[in-house]
Amino acid sequence: MKVPTRVRAVLGAVLVVAVTVAAPAASSGENAPAAATAAQATGSTGSQAVAPRANLPDLEDEVMCPICGTLLGLSRAPAAERQRVFMRRLIAEGKTGQQIKDALVAEYGPQVLALPDDEDTNFWVYVVPPAGLIIAALAVLWAAIRWRRNRDPGDSQGPDRGSAGPSGADSSRLDRDLADYDL
Repeated sequence: MKVPTRVRAVLGAVLVVAVTVAAPAASSGENAPAAATAAQATGSTGSQAVAPRANLPDLEDEVMCPICGTLLGLSRAPAAERQRVFMRRLIAEGKTGQQIKDALVAEYGPQVLALPDDEDTNFWVYVVPPAGLIIAALAVLWAAIRWRRNRDPGDSQGPDRGSAGPSGADSSRLDRDLADYDL
């Protein structure tokens, strides 16, 4: 079965879009802080960089207010202020971001984290939406190809198909109207 050139071009474009969407997710390096933390814990001084010091603005985007359930950076509730004080104290002690999150989970429970745990989430977040878009694009492509194949050639009204023009009575009426309006 020979694949038409247009179909190959569209499939190539879909593939390029899929790779473009998937590449940042695959190379995001989400496990890099965990590796640096592990290196710190074991005392390793290899070529890995030391984990960067945690800062409050970054952590506020990853932690929820225990009372109102919004991001900590957006909440002004008294409980959010107490949580910020707790986090500032841990930052001053030199704790890493992961250690601070662990302490917050121990203090407030797992619902305090804005980001879900990474066990099964990566698949659902980074693979399923692009796969769905690719499947939808292929479905639209398939429907367009099928629609074009099933069209009746006599129904086409393009310049390359040739039109018959008006028939009998319509032609004489058109000639009269053109003569009346001097067109």
